[in-house]
Amino acid sequence: MDRKAGILLPITSLPSKYGIGDFGQCAYEFVDFLVAAGQKYWQILPLGPTGYGDSPYQSFSTFAGNPYMISLEELIKEGVISQGECDRADFGYSEEYIDYEKLYNNRFILLKKAYEKSNIEACDEYRNFVDENSWWLDDYALFMSVKDRFGGKMWTEWDEDIKKRCNAAIIKYQQEYKEDISFWKYIQFKFYKQWMDLKTYANNKGIKIIGDIPIYVAMDSADIWSNNELFQINEFGYPMAVAGCPPDGFSENGQLWGNPLYNWEYHRKTRYKWWIKRLEHCFNMYDVVRIDHFRGFDEYYSIPYGAKDAKCGHWEKGPGMDLFEQVREALGEKEIIAEDLGFMTDSVRRLVEESGFPNMKVLEFAFDSRDTGSSNDYLPHNYQRNCVAYTGTHDNQTLVSWFDTISWEEKKSVRQYLCDMYTPGYRLYKSFISVLLSSNAGMCIIPLQDYLGLDDRSRINTPSTVGLNWRWRVKKRMLSEEVSNEILKMTKRYGR
Repeated sequence: MDRKAGILLPITSLPSKYGIGDFGQCAYEFVDFLVAAGQKYWQILPLGPTGYGDSPYQSFSTFAGNPYMISLEELIKEGVISQGECDRADFGYSEEYIDYEKLYNNRFILLKKAYEKSNIEACDEYRNFVDENSWWLDDYALFMSVKDRFGGKMWTEWDEDIKKRCNAAIIKYQQEYKEDISFWKYIQFKFYKQWMDLKTYANNKGIKIIGDIPIYVAMDSADIWSNNELFQINEFGYPMAVAGCPPDGFSENGQLWGNPLYNWEYHRKTRYKWWIKRLEHCFNMYDVVRIDHFRGFDEYYSIPYGAKDAKCGHWEKGPGMDLFEQVREALGEKEIIAEDLGFMTDSVRRLVEESGFPNMKVLEFAFDSRDTGSSNDYLPHNYQRNCVAYTGTHDNQTLVSWFDTISWEEKKSVRQYLCDMYTPGYRLYKSFISVLLSSNAGMCIIPLQDYLGLDDRSRINTPSTVGLNWRWRVKKRMLSEEVSNEILKMTKRYGR
């Protein structure tokens, strides 16, 4: 396996004219930037539609795409909306941060105008898309239409007949909201058409896309509303237990994610049909798939529904290799990255080893004095070839802010490791990236913010907080030829 490198940047963090990164011209220019910088991978975050909190890890659908990412520029070219309509829309005035409230209030107005002018029902390509994706698209489009009817409320708060999917209610709402259902299908058609065009462009330029999928599904989603049997859901539509992580050195009360847990016994009986469909769908969208919280397939943390924190949870056994053997049998060999971060047990290590999937190494974890037991696993000189090395992930501080906030003892340990006692801390990010690129790891993925030497004002997410996450965008002028040349030199220097 050749040693290669890539950059982590969410689609939403791209520069663009209309308030959020999308599949427009700037996305194609970023692919060109990656090529100029000698990169082979572009890692993104989940592409699903987001709700409260704006997290791509809490989506209204496992299979649907985020309407915000549809390029308005492309719709202008099609003639279904005008340049003036887009320019007059208020998406906020910050070049650097997304205003989700303004996006919500204004983007859908334009998308609905585009739909109304599209005459989409006459398009053969659209009709083929709807037919081929009906197995998830019909439920999703109905879900979103009914959700709008109930003022955005969670499906557990809908009227009892549609909440429980009574046949008469399904037929009633399908007829009553036929136009709305068609709109949501149009949105998905445009999303997937534009995304696949962008992916094809990247692939033709030698760039592979690394997608990211959450292990769990959001409670307020079409997936759970339409497939209760797949999850630990009771007869009233509520979870019996939810997902999270136990207390540790980083979180006194643990993490309470709130996602319903899987009914793994049902999945086994169906030979993991839903998971196979999910991963097949992902591999149609991406070249490589990173599965978040991979350790949950070995053991998952079960917290009673209604608990205030994660202290009262316990571990349950997951499907293990049985799932991935079924996936291999159905789909063949696929490129998967196992996100195995967190507390590692022998059984988790065995699962990662048996799967053969590369696991993750995060440089920022190597010097944490609270986790000395496993810190050596993250030191670059110990990396095995079959791993993916990161300076940090979307959940971490940027390198500049991380080094600025660690303890004096940790800073001393870092400088001794780098053999550099004098470089100013805010300039050390280049040394960190160099030591990572020089490692034996088969793949190195560096967040763009670290290549740019930015501080935590560009941080993507701070776990267990709401309100200021998923907002940062790179300024177009930062993606300069000077920066791509510097990244190219570093990439070549270390044989990637």
